[in-house]
Amino acid sequence: MMKNRQRIFITGVNGLLGQKLIHRLLEKDNFEIIGSGRGPCRLKEGGFEYVSLDIEDEEAVKQTLEKYKPDIIIHGAAMTHVDVCEQNQEECYRANVLATKYLLEASQSFKPHFIFVSTDFIFSGEKGPLTEEESPAPVNYYGQTKLEAEELVKQSGLKWAIARTVLVFGISPGLSRTNIVLWVKESLENGKTIQVVNDQYRTPTLAEDLAEGCILIAEKGAEGVFNISGPDFLTPFQMAMQTADFFGLDKSLIQESDSTRFVQPAKRPLRTGFIIEKARKELGFEPKTFRAAIGILAKQIILASS
Repeated sequence: MMKNRQRIFITGVNGLLGQKLIHRLLEKDNFEIIGSGRGPCRLKEGGFEYVSLDIEDEEAVKQTLEKYKPDIIIHGAAMTHVDVCEQNQEECYRANVLATKYLLEASQSFKPHFIFVSTDFIFSGEKGPLTEEESPAPVNYYGQTKLEAEELVKQSGLKWAIARTVLVFGISPGLSRTNIVLWVKESLENGKTIQVVNDQYRTPTLAEDLAEGCILIAEKGAEGVFNISGPDFLTPFQMAMQTADFFGLDKSLIQESDSTRFVQPAKRPLRTGFIIEKARKELGFEPKTFRAAIGILAKQIILASS
């Protein structure tokens, strides 16, 4: 007799990570999938149930989760635009802390495996790449709210996992926010000179790889904190040069700069990036190199324009 498939509930399915999660889960076909997002569904795929849900509405969260009682929740929805978070702190707190609190409280009666997506921005940026054991010290409000939400998850009494990630990039239909690969490609194709910083270090993460990491945690019932990022420790300047190289564009248009020349509302940690040995060992996580990831995006760009 076939075992009943576990029911997985995903927040933020209209966003980049959410779309990649649904796409991959449908390919694997080993879960019953419920996806929630604000407003109408942006995904073309069928095969899963979509629920329009404002996760900042405590009562709506309670009713929805009571109705579905999922075995697993992947909470990927968040307000992630760092400068917007800095300038709209109440809104950011509601989106990142209160929404997480409501989901955790509404889950108490049926005790799902709760997987929370977090960020390298909970760290100060004084050193990197980092292991899961590093002590957090956020330098901006976004990082502060994600750290606060992590603490709520750890204290929830549920079976929990935290998937921390870094500089997620990718493309998806209907999403306007750009990423470093697209920005460099479009700027250089238009003959524009660009200034790119050489003093920030990250391990950039293809959205598909982050989705895969979250699903591996779900499939293995893994608990604790996992670094889920790309394998390459790079500066944005190095990322820009690799992008120009891949597409055969004019690298002389890329000018090195440093963070002191850019005035942004929110401070950025200088060095983060992750060591992913734990996820490799315990989950079998194997992300793409940055160069391979550019190749995947290049194919997706062609498909999107055809």
